Amino acid sequence: MAWMSNQRASSSSSSSSFSPTRWSYDVFLSFRGEDTRNNFTGHLYTALCQRGLNTFIDDELRRGEEIAPTLIKAIQESMASVVVFSENYASSKWCLDELACILDCKESKRQIVLPIFYKVDPSDVRNQRGSFGVALSRHEANFKSNNSSSSMDRVQRWRAALTQAANFSGWHFPDGHESKFIHNIVEEISLQTSNRTYLKVAKYPVGLESRVRDMDELLSLGENDVRMIGIWGLGGIGKTTIAKAVYGSIAHKFEGNCFLANVREMSSMPHGLVELQKTLLSDILGGNRKFKVTSVDQGANTIETRLRNRRVLLVLDDVDHRHQLDNLAGGSNWFGRGSRIIVTTRDKHLLTAHGVNLTYKVKELDFYESSELFSWNSFKRDKPPNDYLKLVGRAVCYTKGLPLALTVLGSHLCGRSIEEWKDALDSYEIIPNKEIQEILKISFNGLEHFQKEVFLDIACFFKGEDKDQIVDILRSCDLFPIISIRVLIDKSLLVINEHNTLTMHDLLEDMGKEIVRQESPAEPGERSRLWFHEDVYHVLTEQTGSTKVRGILINMPKKNDISMSAEAFSRMKNLRYLINLNASLTGNIDLPNELRLLNWYRYPLQSLPSNFHPKKLVALKMPSSNISRFERGSMKLGTLTSMDFSGCDKLEEIPDFTGFPNLEKLFLRECTSLVGIHESVGFLEKLVSLNLQDCSSLTRFPTRIGLKSLKILNMKGCRMLESFPEIEAGTMVLENIILKCCENLRNLPSSIYKLKNLRELEVRGCPKLLAFPMKENPENPSSSSHDYQNSLVFPRLEFLRVGDCNLSECEFLMPFNCGSTLTFLDLSGSSFVSLPEWTSTFGSLEWLILRDCKKLQEIPPFSMHKRNKHRWLQIFGKIFNTFKHFGTQLTGFSSV
Repeated sequence: MAWMSNQRASSSSSSSSFSPTRWSYDVFLSFRGEDTRNNFTGHLYTALCQRGLNTFIDDELRRGEEIAPTLIKAIQESMASVVVFSENYASSKWCLDELACILDCKESKRQIVLPIFYKVDPSDVRNQRGSFGVALSRHEANFKSNNSSSSMDRVQRWRAALTQAANFSGWHFPDGHESKFIHNIVEEISLQTSNRTYLKVAKYPVGLESRVRDMDELLSLGENDVRMIGIWGLGGIGKTTIAKAVYGSIAHKFEGNCFLANVREMSSMPHGLVELQKTLLSDILGGNRKFKVTSVDQGANTIETRLRNRRVLLVLDDVDHRHQLDNLAGGSNWFGRGSRIIVTTRDKHLLTAHGVNLTYKVKELDFYESSELFSWNSFKRDKPPNDYLKLVGRAVCYTKGLPLALTVLGSHLCGRSIEEWKDALDSYEIIPNKEIQEILKISFNGLEHFQKEVFLDIACFFKGEDKDQIVDILRSCDLFPIISIRVLIDKSLLVINEHNTLTMHDLLEDMGKEIVRQESPAEPGERSRLWFHEDVYHVLTEQTGSTKVRGILINMPKKNDISMSAEAFSRMKNLRYLINLNASLTGNIDLPNELRLLNWYRYPLQSLPSNFHPKKLVALKMPSSNISRFERGSMKLGTLTSMDFSGCDKLEEIPDFTGFPNLEKLFLRECTSLVGIHESVGFLEKLVSLNLQDCSSLTRFPTRIGLKSLKILNMKGCRMLESFPEIEAGTMVLENIILKCCENLRNLPSSIYKLKNLRELEVRGCPKLLAFPMKENPENPSSSSHDYQNSLVFPRLEFLRVGDCNLSECEFLMPFNCGSTLTFLDLSGSSFVSLPEWTSTFGSLEWLILRDCKKLQEIPPFSMHKRNKHRWLQIFGKIFNTFKHFGTQLTGFSSV
């Protein structure tokens, strides 16, 4: 029992051990004021702040014997401490006490400590020689005269602190160029603090400490070999949580680090493995660098060649296929000495096959850990009230130590009375304990009917999808999705991540699918939902579908031709969702009219069936299909909100769309044969996004647009388009227009200036666009003298790109009322000689691109905001060097 008590104490202490540290400061500066405050340390502080590092510096004159509490607090709340050892550093008791406090925090909070030896020898600090030896001797003499043994202990603590700090890796500045020295220091500090990544581990990290210690033994960071360690076990057992905790505690000790989450799910997406490779390279090799990876093989080769000499920490979370390991961490020889690769998976054989010999099987929580975790979730404290002790014991027994089950059931019982607990626990007893999914199902059983339907639809079809798009689809099925999703989140059955994506744990997804499978274990055609490829194949080829089927997801493991008759879908009269991601279906196609979502990649026919009249269809997605025309019967879909025909290279015309009054998104990207779009598209009042990118044959577009809701218009690569439509007064919410590479575009209408909410305008690479329209004086339209005071336009414009358009003058910018908002201006390839004086009023401008402006001779002095000064100087410097390269003489150049 003594061992169990110790275990419980250890478990409790771990609840705060892995909570992410909230630092108040990035850097704390320790220095001797009279030595360096007004020179080196002052300059270092300025440079750190300019780099965006929140830095603490003590500006007050120090008095008294004891270090101020505010300084102790600042040290404790700083991610890194920089100690500037100078000639008189050790003569200050404050500085020495600061140093001792800093080293204590390094030990207790894993803080970064970086020494700078400013015009002093590191060995003098380490061994207390020179001025450091003299200062320590004086302190000892003063304390001896006072007969203070505690003070003598204080001196010994200082000596030990000086020796320890002098042994840390840092910088030595004997003399020379201080500016360059400071720059190098700031770069290194910035890198180290950015690498100190703390992931959110768990709300209640019970039992983590002992498991992380087990992992530390396997990691053996003191060894200089390359190690791959596998964490394996049941879904929901805590593999990812342990990996996050380990990662957060050791990431700062490596030259680069990366935590690749959800490898299994990401790899299943188109080009998903390539995107993972890009993320890995970018995270480890630093900053905002982008890596061009066009194939999995190329990405694997780049990882191997770029990381073989770098000491890295890499976590591959939730791996489920050998192919993922082969192309993300192919072998130990891919990484530099001292690297550590951690892989989490449910499949131990996957680790064995990849040669991962060091493995850690995650064990279930013991009874005391389970009790504590359950109590945190059900009572928000580490122990239950006495009158709930027996009930908690009963509940913990049912969970079998599975953290996810403890969390879900604890949340389910939170705030309920003893009688409700007893009643709920009595119901749990009829569920076999060996079936973990059945334990999770208890929360599901407490839902209303429509909430259950929403959960099952997400589990089977919509996990990983954007919440807003799915809400529209679910609403069309009368499932009240807003409240349903809120309830599912509250019951720990669903999560919406930072990208607005619907997610749930794998065990919960599996639970939902098992519920559906149990509807008809023997015959898939009698179930409400079909997603497993073998079941789908059976139902479509054997024609066993029924009115019970609500949705089908077709995702074959490899390309598969499915031959079916017209009756295959017609039997499923209640089909709501038809999602075909990759199967080639041959034969007659008869689509049910109850469909709300039709998503068919490479639909084989040239039009939708003539008898297809889906009155409740919300989303129609048929990318890369053979669609070439719209039948008359399919042109009245009043509920349709989203239409995607991207990549349909046989589609030539978009006809009258007045039958789609609720259409919000229209995607026609890469419809390379598309020639004309009907005028009605220009007046779809609810259209928010219109994407015509790379419709390279488009010549006819609505001559006028009055799209009251349109925010994004993308016409990039519409190479044959010659003119842009007139803007009706109602089109006021438009925020983003992209006209890049419209090679035949000759003019823009003056009505474009009606767009008061425009934030981004890109008209780059339009060589036939020689000038922008001028804004006429509203009182005298024929006047050649413009009243710009009354004609100000684009008050919210932030991004303007008109490069490579052969513009001969830039007077069109004069009425732009975006001096306080414009941050990016690209005038590249223009043929004007000078920038007018009034362009200097763009006070918020951060980027000015003047590439290939070969006739440019004069740039006016700019009045810059203080926050932009350094970026301006950098950009102007690049411009100046570029023009020298072209041999163009610049005059009037001014730096502020």
